[in-house]
Amino acid sequence: MGKLRVGVIFGGRSPEHEVSLLSAASVLRAIDRERFEVVPIGITREGKWLLTGDPMRVLAEGVVKDKGPRLALLADPEGRALVRLDQASEGRAPAEGGTGCGEGAAFERLDVIFPVLHGPYGEDGCVQGLLELAGIPYVGAGVLASAVGMDKAVMKALFVQRGLPVARHRVVLRSEVEAGEEGLVALLEREFGYPCFTKPAGMGSSVGVTKAHDREELRRGLAEACRYDRKVLVEEAISGRELECSVLGNRQPLASAVGEIVPGREFYDYRAKYRDEGTQLLVPAPIPERVASRVQELAVAAFLAIDCSGMARVDFFYRPQDEAVLVNEINTIPGFTAISMYPRLWAEAGLSMKELVTRLIELALERHADRARSLSVFQPPP
Repeated sequence: MGKLRVGVIFGGRSPEHEVSLLSAASVLRAIDRERFEVVPIGITREGKWLLTGDPMRVLAEGVVKDKGPRLALLADPEGRALVRLDQASEGRAPAEGGTGCGEGAAFERLDVIFPVLHGPYGEDGCVQGLLELAGIPYVGAGVLASAVGMDKAVMKALFVQRGLPVARHRVVLRSEVEAGEEGLVALLEREFGYPCFTKPAGMGSSVGVTKAHDREELRRGLAEACRYDRKVLVEEAISGRELECSVLGNRQPLASAVGEIVPGREFYDYRAKYRDEGTQLLVPAPIPERVASRVQELAVAAFLAIDCSGMARVDFFYRPQDEAVLVNEINTIPGFTAISMYPRLWAEAGLSMKELVTRLIELALERHADRARSLSVFQPPP
């Protein structure tokens, strides 16, 4: 049996394009080349799919540029293939088994996809839906869990329904904010006081997140969040520590050790995550064992609550004074950068980056095989 051909997709139409490139660099370095043949697939900020040829050069440049063979993914489970648009437009017949990079090659048949895409159009179920139509196994959460994991408003509603502890919050629509109703700001002040947080409901990596200390900062925070999404989450500020736990698996997921984020700024925003030197990542977190066990239990519960699969990182707030643990959010495509907590927490358990990537690919194949057991046409029971 030959090597499995793994398509690694990165970049994308998202404010988190830059973060995706950092994550993809780590995955591409770690993937086991003795077991897997890698097909690097870049998506430009405009949404064009390209075979990158030299992915490390593309990643070093910091953006997927509009050059190289342009691709489309066939929504046809028989093909499970990438089609080169330049040859399709010229009417050339597909050369089955081609590499997709050389002269005259028409498509790549893919055995599994590893989407290293953060944010909209990559982490929110869009790409996952396309891969389902194409019949290609893929790493991580399915369409539903991806969409729920990206939408903090729906995510929180499911957590509450499952009895998971979360911070007090309210969902505000962009249309309400743009209407300029003074009563809205006054309502939020009464409900949450200061400080409080404003967040776009459908963004990750702390993009568009603002901490408001007064009325003017609250107005600016609402406007900033509205730049990225039509739904805004307004949330009470929790005075406590920030903990994270990685989850790995499908039907019987496992929780990693617990880590702690000590931001170099007032809160763990985009700059603190990816640019500042002052942020500390403590693995394992210096917390009582009973608290760590509670975090791990809630991490698995959050994973199951949204019907997640493959991987996720679950973020928490911890108040030492009363040992309260609150679920903040779940990330279905966590960061894989050199400083990201997801792989670091599994490294603490003795799982190397190469072993982690291999396990995620195995879980993708396992989930796909399980889904393939479901009938796609009606058959009356015997």
